[in-house]
Amino acid sequence: MSDYRVLANALRALSMDGVQKAKSGHPGAPMGMADMAEALWRGFLRHNPKDPKWPNRDRFILSNGHASMLLYSLLHLTGYDLSLDDLKNFRQLDSKTPGHPEYGVVPGVETTTGPLGMGLGNAVGMAIAERMLASEFNREGFDIVDHYTYVFMGDGCLMEGISHEACSLAGTLGLGKLICLYDSNGISIDGEVKNWFADDTAKRFEGYHWQVIKIKNGNDGAEVREAIEKARADKDHPSIIICPTTIGFGSPNKGGTAASHGAPLGDDEIALTKKALGWNYGPFEVPDDIRAQWDATKQGAKIEKEWDDLFDSYQKKYPELAAEFKRRNALTLPENFDKQAREWVMSLQKAPDPKLATRKASQVALNWLGAKLPELVGGSADLAPSNLTFNKESKDNGPHSFGGNYFHWGVREFGMCAAMNGMLLHGGFRPYGGTFLIFSDYARNALRMAALMKIPTMFVFTHDSIGVGEDGPTHQPVEQTASLHLIPGFDTWRPCDQIETAAAWVAAVERKDGPTALVLTRQGLEQMPRSEQQVKDISRGGYVLKDCQGTPDLILIGTGSEVALCVHAAEKLEAEGRKVRVVSMPCSDVFDRQDQNYRESVLPSQCRARVAVEAGRSSLWYKYIGLDGKTVCMDEFGASAPAAKLFERYGFTVDHVVATAKTVLK
Repeated sequence: MSDYRVLANALRALSMDGVQKAKSGHPGAPMGMADMAEALWRGFLRHNPKDPKWPNRDRFILSNGHASMLLYSLLHLTGYDLSLDDLKNFRQLDSKTPGHPEYGVVPGVETTTGPLGMGLGNAVGMAIAERMLASEFNREGFDIVDHYTYVFMGDGCLMEGISHEACSLAGTLGLGKLICLYDSNGISIDGEVKNWFADDTAKRFEGYHWQVIKIKNGNDGAEVREAIEKARADKDHPSIIICPTTIGFGSPNKGGTAASHGAPLGDDEIALTKKALGWNYGPFEVPDDIRAQWDATKQGAKIEKEWDDLFDSYQKKYPELAAEFKRRNALTLPENFDKQAREWVMSLQKAPDPKLATRKASQVALNWLGAKLPELVGGSADLAPSNLTFNKESKDNGPHSFGGNYFHWGVREFGMCAAMNGMLLHGGFRPYGGTFLIFSDYARNALRMAALMKIPTMFVFTHDSIGVGEDGPTHQPVEQTASLHLIPGFDTWRPCDQIETAAAWVAAVERKDGPTALVLTRQGLEQMPRSEQQVKDISRGGYVLKDCQGTPDLILIGTGSEVALCVHAAEKLEAEGRKVRVVSMPCSDVFDRQDQNYRESVLPSQCRARVAVEAGRSSLWYKYIGLDGKTVCMDEFGASAPAAKLFERYGFTVDHVVATAKTVLK
């Protein structure tokens, strides 16, 4: 038995034992991919277990995240802060070894994976970020950015549609330092995939302009090593190494079958498997000599020290570039950005553009931000002229060209958002990308994963509500804004004019602990007058835009394109002797995080007569209006007609808001 196989068997044993102790998990994929993992991690992967965030490390992504015990075993054996007790605590409450790898929970995990294909999409973004940073910061003799992105993926990843979006783009761009090892074991939970997945994967990836490398046996470590060498030699094309493997490798009765996919093997089968593998050790037992061969701490420290020395020399020759590189990798904003941004927003209030659509207001904001933040990287899913995500500082990237800061992602909403998450995770960039709000549904899982990972990716969604008009209900997003608010930790801004849009963008770029969406209009909106304090209060998510003397009889709450409607309805009610307060709520997620005193000052509990107005679903608003309040909302699909006709048809008029208000006034 080769040394390679013995070392791979350590991964198999720990994976079997971890799943068995948890009485839950997926042992088959880790057992099948163990030889691939040994070949990559011991033969090629440049990393330092004692510094998991070292900037020039290779990135490793386990896209088929159900094989998490493989990754945990690798991290443990190579020297990361993941103990044997952590492996024994697999899938238990508050453990460092959750069922699927989670970014920020497990040291050495580059991204949260589990939804199949998502890690592959993230990896494309990481590979893009590496090429862009290298183009921007490397100088002759100083390749301070020079690393690979490696991905393990399975049949399920390639069945998911996101794999097409991500891999088609990767091939078009020529991401030569992206290397994917495909665990082609032919088994999924339902059994042999040949009955529902008969693609010619090699031809598919050739069509994507990838280098395709087929090997005979993915359970032969030497063969995998040769394939990785070949993949690394092609700098112009991403590479896929097709590795035929046996799921549950070594298991006499369950290997090669779905029985080893998603359930523990059982004590008896584990005993038989270890005997077949020649692994004569107890549960979680790995001999010291094998551990020593796996330990990567000394080599990792050496590799990082070499890079540190290179960076020190770089820093002496290019001090400004070095300082910028460190700032951007730390995800910090330029000095005095906070002060400058607030002064800029305030200056807009003094002379706003009249009747500006918030998608256009967003572009105005991006023009200012683009000049201040070189880390800002934009893009759109084939809708740049509509989303208005292209700003004065934007410069296109394209095939084998990464000196710009803008991507035309093509019609790939899901791939775009997953790749943006990967760029953010890589470090050095703050990506934003646009599409129509209705297509946020296509990208939904990437949005959720950004929130789960608490990373500040920024999403631009234009053409909100029935304001889309003639394109009809297929393109009119009446429920999407409400659904975005349902994602925990996901800030969804729906600004009402140029000033709120600018403030929303500032909030998005200043946020570090989660993603932000900007929901923007196609149609022009009236600009609202505000005091200096009101402009400041926009950042609190909700504030009093128009007030009355004393305690209000009625509170109108509006968001986005309906705020002006609330203001004009209030004016009409005031003419009839009513005391009305108008609250603008551009981001209820941020408002809900304010202290109780502030929330009470905006929505005083003694005023129970409240009406919420939004051209979207009413479900969000009941926590603000209570049982006594009413809504003017869209709880049905729209129709194909000019926007003005639709707003009138569905009751978004001053008269209808006034009439609704009178039903709650005592």
